[in-house]
Amino acid sequence: MTEKEARKEIMRRAKDLGPTVHVGKGGVDEGLLAEVAAQLKNARIIKIKVLGNSDGDAKGAAEEISSQTDSVAVDVRGGVIVLADSRTWTSLCQKKF
Repeated sequence: MTEKEARKEIMRRAKDLGPTVHVGKGGVDEGLLAEVAAQLKNARIIKIKVLGNSDGDAKGAAEEISSQTDSVAVDVRGGVIVLADSRTWTSLCQKKF
């Protein structure tokens, strides 16, 4: 499976999910990163909502969160980030049909 197909598969799985983590005024801090890491460990795919009153933009937050939590920012649309843990991403990219 190519990266494009893996991205499509994760977006299909994340379609019905709601954002479970919100980035607000405080921005990306240690508590937020710990919560994201815990949720990724359990769910493997999560959505993060970057609120309008946060310090930065969604793309910058996605890069910072993914680098700090060993995950992959699959998609950023508006203020919503779809994250997948690295295990799920690599297993989908290496899958052969």
